[in-house]
This record gives sequence, C-alpha cells and structure tokens, in this order.
Amino acid sequence: MRFLTNAFACGLLSFASSIAAQGYPSKPVTLIVPFAAGGPTDSLARILAEPLKQSLGQAILVENVTGAGGTIGLARAARAAPDGYTVILGNWTSHVGTPALFPIQQDVLKDFEPVSRLPVSRLWVTGRTGLPAKDAAELVAWLKANPKATFGTVGAGSAVHICGIYLQNSTGTRFQFVPYRGAAPAYQDLIAGNIDLTCMDASAGLAYHRSGRIKAYAVAGNARWTPSPEVPTLDEAGVAGMDLTFWNGLWAPKGTPKEAVAKLNLAVADAFNDAKMQQRMADLGMEILPREQQTPEALGAYHRAETEKWWPIIKAAGIKLE
Repeated sequence: MRFLTNAFACGLLSFASSIAAQGYPSKPVTLIVPFAAGGPTDSLARILAEPLKQSLGQAILVENVTGAGGTIGLARAARAAPDGYTVILGNWTSHVGTPALFPIQQDVLKDFEPVSRLPVSRLWVTGRTGLPAKDAAELVAWLKANPKATFGTVGAGSAVHICGIYLQNSTGTRFQFVPYRGAAPAYQDLIAGNIDLTCMDASAGLAYHRSGRIKAYAVAGNARWTPSPEVPTLDEAGVAGMDLTFWNGLWAPKGTPKEAVAKLNLAVADAFNDAKMQQRMADLGMEILPREQQTPEALGAYHRAETEKWWPIIKAAGIKLE
C-alpha cells in the first residue's frame, strides 16, 4: 500500500513537471466566459484571445458557459483538469457577488489558481431614451412616482444588482429587478424600451450612449469616466459611496502547475503591453493596470479583499435569489 501511495505521489509530481518538459502549451487552451456572448466579459475575452494565441502559439477557444450569475461557468472551470488547458475569465459578479448567495460547491478563494488581473471598467446608471428624466435628480423623482419601473440585472448578487439596491436604499426608491443572462441582452431590451433602466458595465454601453440609443445618468465612483466626461458621478448626483469597480480576472483550476500559470500570466502581460491593445482598451473605457497589479499574487490578494468587503454587505442586504 505504501508503495502504491508513493507511486501515486510521484506520478502527480511527474505530471506537474511534464508541463515544462512537453513545451506547454502543446494544444489549444479553452477560455471559459461565464456570461452571454456579446457582453463586456465576452468581448474582453475575444479581444484577449488573439494576442494570447500569438504569444502561446496555440488557439484560444472561447466557450460561453452561462447562467446563475456566472456560477455555472465557475463549476465547469473547477471540474476541468488542472493542466493549464482550461482557464476562466471572470469578474466581480462571478467571483464575488453571486458566490455570496448561490449554494455552490466551489470555494472561489481556494478552488482556483489566480493568473492575472485584467483591465477594469466602471458601472453607470442608464435608461431607455423614452424616459422623461433629463438628469439624475429628475430620474430619482420619476422613480419615486413610478414604483413599478423595471431595472435590468445579470442576476441576484451581480454588480449590477448591488448597484440597483444601493440606488434604492440611497434614494428611497423602489423598482422591479429583471434578470438577464448577460449585459448584451439587457442592453438590447433597454434600447428596445422593454425595461426602464440598468446599471451595467459602462464599456459595453458606450457605443449605445454615443449613438443616442440610451440615456446615461451617472457613473459609479468618485471621479468622472474619461470616455464620457459629461456624465456626472453618482456622488455628484447625491448617491455617495457607490465605489464599485467592474474588475476582471483570469483564473485556472486549483492545482494547475506553476509553470503554466507563469506562462499564462506573462502572455497576458505581453498582450496589454502592446500599444495597439492599450489604445483599444482606452477606446472602450477600460483601464489597464500596472504590471505589479497583474501578478497572480496581486489578483489573489485583491480578490480576497473584495470578498471580505462585499460579502457582509450582500448578506446584510437580504437579497433573494431570482
């Protein structure tokens, strides 16, 4: 029995070290996106896939695994072999918000290997063009007079949902939450006038705002958003303290060899060090973080800090699953 145990342990060590020996990666890498195609997370994944392909020398296969606020994609990634050939591009919603509510089997802090922090964006309160409110103050007045107004989210516990709850609690308003599988279908319904407002990732709605298909009332945070400096902050609109950044990260299954994690991290860093990529992110309103904030250790520490900050707030809010 001892011989078998030792042999098994040696086999695991041999498997881990074989990544480097075999010239990782030697086959395509699957990049799981836990949200719908066309949304901000999916768009970032597809933009990143091409430079990763060039750097790693293998195809990057983007796979959308949607539902339950990103937790179905989490489960899919956690079950994958820890060999460096499956990673997941998640965000605040999939790795902080919904795990605080959904009874998932994964421990988001322990069951994944951090690879890299990715560019961050902002949340903003936007409405359908038919809303009579011209600014944030008029929007609050309209909401008080229309308690059956509808607010699109990407599920209970999502950053969008938390933004809506914060808005309600800060302004004394009430509206009905309408869950979607991702930002893309929510924005489409907002454009069509099927919902009244939302608080989605600003980068995903920038083109709609510039073309006049949605109204932008305020951005989350204490500073205006560079791509649309005419839009005031929530602080300026009288809703102070809503400083929730729409951040993204890349993770691998627990136990993925360090060699693979290091190579993936370097490939991500190289991608965002490219001038054309930097301009593309700037055009989308996404901020590329300094290199020291892109390390696996930086993502792990930031993820833990965000979890410790927001889980008590989410649980205290008494949010019900939709």
